[in-house]
Amino acid sequence: MKTGQEYEDSLRKLNFKVFLQGQRVENPVDHPIIRPSMNAVKMTYELAHDPQYEELMTAKSHLSGEKINRFTNLHQNTADLIKKVKMQRLLGQKTASCFQRCVGMDAINAVDSVTFEMDQKLGTEYHRRFTHFVQMVQTEDLVIDGAMTDPKGDRSKPPHKQTDPDLYVRVVEKRHDGVVVRGAKVHQTGALNSHWILVMPTVSMSKEDADYAISFCAPADAEGIYYIYGRQSCDTRKLEGSEIDVGNCQFGGHEALMVFDNVFIPWQNVFMCGEYEFSGLLVERFAGYHRQSYGGCKVGVGDVLIGAAALAADYNGANKASHVKDKLIEMIHLNETLYSSGIACSAEGTRTASGTYIIDLLLANVCKLNVTRFPYELTRLAEDIAGGLMVTMPSEKDLRHPEIGKVVEKYFNTSSSIPTEWRLRILRLIENLTLGTAAVGYRTESMHGAGSPQAQRVMIARQGNFEHKKKLAKKIAGIPVPE
Repeated sequence: MKTGQEYEDSLRKLNFKVFLQGQRVENPVDHPIIRPSMNAVKMTYELAHDPQYEELMTAKSHLSGEKINRFTNLHQNTADLIKKVKMQRLLGQKTASCFQRCVGMDAINAVDSVTFEMDQKLGTEYHRRFTHFVQMVQTEDLVIDGAMTDPKGDRSKPPHKQTDPDLYVRVVEKRHDGVVVRGAKVHQTGALNSHWILVMPTVSMSKEDADYAISFCAPADAEGIYYIYGRQSCDTRKLEGSEIDVGNCQFGGHEALMVFDNVFIPWQNVFMCGEYEFSGLLVERFAGYHRQSYGGCKVGVGDVLIGAAALAADYNGANKASHVKDKLIEMIHLNETLYSSGIACSAEGTRTASGTYIIDLLLANVCKLNVTRFPYELTRLAEDIAGGLMVTMPSEKDLRHPEIGKVVEKYFNTSSSIPTEWRLRILRLIENLTLGTAAVGYRTESMHGAGSPQAQRVMIARQGNFEHKKKLAKKIAGIPVPE
């Protein structure tokens, strides 16, 4: 397994083509806006070497028998599924941000079972190719960027009816040695901190969409792939040299537009090519795994937010007020409810034909639908407890100023035992978690990551088994139920 430093060194060897604010970035690893996101991924490597967290952070590969980073593991039982959620909560607590490696973990588990079932039905050899890829990922301890979401264009039209055919990733040429693909993927979490990309279709497709039913892997810096970095609220604070004003200066997340400009993919790296009837199954399974993930990572970040809100109450002198205590208790209740959903869908997991375990899809979608709501209430309560100073306080430069710094110290101090700087630091952290750059790893991402609320409602309706529930009610009410 790689150490954190070995991971960082491995990124420096990659030749990314990335644009940020209209400029080509030659060194993404050390760019002040991008660097915190790399630090968050680096933590997934560092904790794996800490004996205290070995059980959660590592697993035994069923392919090689070797100890591997759990982010490269194919779940072999419900214990693996539960440990995954616990690991994600731990990393949320350690980084208070998106640590970006979950998407790839969820992608490899979804593609594993679907390729196996494709081969069983169609006589293809996708699963053999994919297993070879996973063995490499485990051996080299690589970060995989799971790439599912296409731009989609006009949502009322399927891929083949779009005015611009490139709004979904598609095969534009088939050759004897591979395929050429074109298109783009959006909202790509941690793309520039990844070694490889694992592309999947983004919707259930018909025969007319066969060119879009494509799944493959490619090096993240492959010829023809380039990235346009996404803006985040308050992101340029990282350029100001201020530690306090950033809120969480060490860790963060990132997203990017990933463009495929006629990229060649050899056949050994292709895991679906035209098998449109399996596209919906792959989407469903990946989405289920990723919706499970939110019962861990968002809960860990929520733990930090609750701690910050409790400190804000202490520093404001309001910690003994009954309404503040009630709000903090409500925050814990909401956060643990999210966690219980993540654990429940894991404990109810089942074995797929390939041997890889999948979560209970109904409970995973219930988990994620709760995540689209509860973090918004958690942030509202945190903002309530923090007070208006969270969004009106002066900058760190004012605090450090030889003249006006004393004024800031004087008027924002609440207790002789609590330095003003502590109060400002914790308020900036709450601002970061609720309004600022951590929004990509907490607030807004809780709404749209792994699918927006309607996507979960569709799956809950599909998995909810209304007919079974009707029969239960008929039997209790004395209404005849056909055998």
